[in-house]
Amino acid sequence: MVDGKNAVSAVRDCVLFSTADWDEPYWTNKQHTASILAARGWRVLYVESVGFRSPKVGSGRDWARLWRRLWRGVQSLVLGPPQRAENIWVLSPLMVPAGHHLPFVRSLNQALLRFSVARFARARRYKEPVVWTYHPYMLDSIATLKRGPLVYHCVDDIAAIPGVDVDAFRNAQQALLGQCEAVFTTAMSLKEVCLPFNRNTHFFGNVVDDAHFGEARADGPLPAELAAIPEPRLVYHGVLSDFKVDFPLLMQTAQARPQWQWVIIGEEREGQRSELLAQLARLPNVHLLGYRSYRSLPQYLRGMQVGVLPTLLNEYTRSMFPMKFYEYLAAGLPVVSTPLDFAREPRAGLEVGGDAHAFIGAIEKQLARGKLSAEEAVAAVGENTWERRLDKMLGITFERDARGGGLPASLDTVA
Repeated sequence: MVDGKNAVSAVRDCVLFSTADWDEPYWTNKQHTASILAARGWRVLYVESVGFRSPKVGSGRDWARLWRRLWRGVQSLVLGPPQRAENIWVLSPLMVPAGHHLPFVRSLNQALLRFSVARFARARRYKEPVVWTYHPYMLDSIATLKRGPLVYHCVDDIAAIPGVDVDAFRNAQQALLGQCEAVFTTAMSLKEVCLPFNRNTHFFGNVVDDAHFGEARADGPLPAELAAIPEPRLVYHGVLSDFKVDFPLLMQTAQARPQWQWVIIGEEREGQRSELLAQLARLPNVHLLGYRSYRSLPQYLRGMQVGVLPTLLNEYTRSMFPMKFYEYLAAGLPVVSTPLDFAREPRAGLEVGGDAHAFIGAIEKQLARGKLSAEEAVAAVGENTWERRLDKMLGITFERDARGGGLPASLDTVA
């Protein structure tokens, strides 16, 4: 066991249970955490999503995605998880894609996953790996694994996703919380759910690769497609999910202020389509650019005036702490958001609007104040970076603050 003094810097093995596939175009906490650990020399088995809802009967896209997962699962079972990056192996679980509510199906899926994880751990001679999970449907798969600390990184209220069996998820989550050495949440509401079942639960808001997005503050050319769009430019980047993005709000705002140019970077997730997005795209001041790589995002953000978070308010989204918030700030963009839980407290660079009128007023304020200076951007981001947050999480996980003694306060502070 690693002692407290060397907990953060020690190199270990890790099994990371994700809710997203490794090659998702939009990386979130799961891929970033795995990548940072791997860059520090950890050997990481990245276990892709096990699926949380049964496929829709009439959705060809749902079934196509599940067949792809099934094929990758067969390959992983037969050949073993392929290495996808330095120190990272990706396991695509072979699972029965439907009937999650049936005890036999659940038992079979967990047995297959348990076999795959145990075989990999033996082959790579894993020694008491840290188990880092983003969902609770993995306890059976590590039942026989000689492991180190078990960490639950709760970044979403999965039970609120349409189609998820709420009771089954809550029961599984409660069982997981009872066994974890440490629990981290990205929203206070998620902390309130977890804390009664695990006293070592801590709130750490989402963070940013400040050096990467800070490139947007440097002078440089704009992509030609963006330079052709007049100012002021308002930007949203990310997945265009029909239960996350408030398309009616965007429609009302874009129609009310035709001189504002809306630049939307992203694409719809499989199985999630909105007719309103098609209507929105027909407006002359709305520009759907499609997916752009993570690497190229700073070049686009360089040419924007305001970053927007037009999140649709529902049971799933209210607890979200959008990663885009600090990405916008690091890029020097003031931010306008709908009233998510994270926006309840005053934050540097943030204005909030709950309806079209208030949202428009908030944007007008941010356009008037202008972009953040380098000093303002650095101060607004503060310590909310991937490296710093992970250091503190590891400090708590190994029962020691990364700074040397005591548990740290929440990382989510604004200087």
